[in-house]
Amino acid sequence: MSADTSFDQDKLAAEWSAETADHNDESDDAALSAGSRALNQDEIDSLLGFDDAASAGQETGLQALVSTALVSYERLPMLEVVFDRLARTLSTSLRNLTSDNVEVSLESIRSVRFGDYLNSIPLPSMISVFEAEEWRDFGVLTVNSALIYSVVDVLLGGRRSMTQMRAEGRPYTTIERSLVTRLVNVVLGEMSKSFKKLCTVNFRNDRLETNPRFAMIVRPSNAAALIELRVEMEDRGGTIEIVLPYGTLEPIRELLLQMFLGEKFGEDNIWEHHLAGELRATRVKVDAVLDRVTVPLSEVLAWKPGSQVMLNAQPDSLVDMQAGGVPILRGRMGRKNDKLAIQVEDRILGERH
Repeated sequence: MSADTSFDQDKLAAEWSAETADHNDESDDAALSAGSRALNQDEIDSLLGFDDAASAGQETGLQALVSTALVSYERLPMLEVVFDRLARTLSTSLRNLTSDNVEVSLESIRSVRFGDYLNSIPLPSMISVFEAEEWRDFGVLTVNSALIYSVVDVLLGGRRSMTQMRAEGRPYTTIERSLVTRLVNVVLGEMSKSFKKLCTVNFRNDRLETNPRFAMIVRPSNAAALIELRVEMEDRGGTIEIVLPYGTLEPIRELLLQMFLGEKFGEDNIWEHHLAGELRATRVKVDAVLDRVTVPLSEVLAWKPGSQVMLNAQPDSLVDMQAGGVPILRGRMGRKNDKLAIQVEDRILGERH
């Protein structure tokens, strides 16, 4: 091979390497420019689920993904009715406790993860772990620091002040814990009465905690209903938060799914009296059954006009009176004027033959 031929081959190889390197650099630059494009604010909102669809009530993006495992309290219509009743009755109970003008309002009911709620509790606060004795499960009641100092100030005779009380960064004293325990017991007592229309349950204060880690009653990922109550006492007050895991509410889930209309859990005295009056005025057909006999079907098929059926009843035998096939009364047959009559001697509570 000559020197010229070797030189030409080296030159071609160098040109090919240069073209390949240039092509790779262009591809890298294009990929880098495509990957470094920043998302605008609309794209970020859509990804996180805060776009126009979210404002219209539809969860999208990551928000929808996070919320898929949560059970909405809206599927339990009676839950809001129960705690609305609690807010009304608790106002009266706290007035009796504090001898002050107290107003309790239901701020919100929403679904949360139990672990997320514990992490969001502002400190210092007092956390009551209470037990639903009949359900054999637990719940959490949190009293924030503003309400704690307000209750302590009211119960110890403090003067009204227009300045907002400042939460001190110190442990709660024995007196403060004792007074808050009284408040918690009143709230739990009224909550038991609010659930009484649905079922009998007694909520009992198990312990008071100041560290949220010691109030872990279920797994952090479990869903729970968070009920927030606002307590106003003239120029002071605070919030009470009640957390009921859905596992705790499982024994009465069927009852909470029902739809009740009205302020009294479906009980309307006007309609009850009207319905009772109409039922008493309703005409009911009553059949008097003298006796019952059992005969073969072949004998029944052989019956003809004039055939006789022998009954076991005697003139003094008891006769059952039925309405719609349901025995209601029992008596003896007789005669009044020119008509047959039955003298009632006993009431039958739905016996069936």
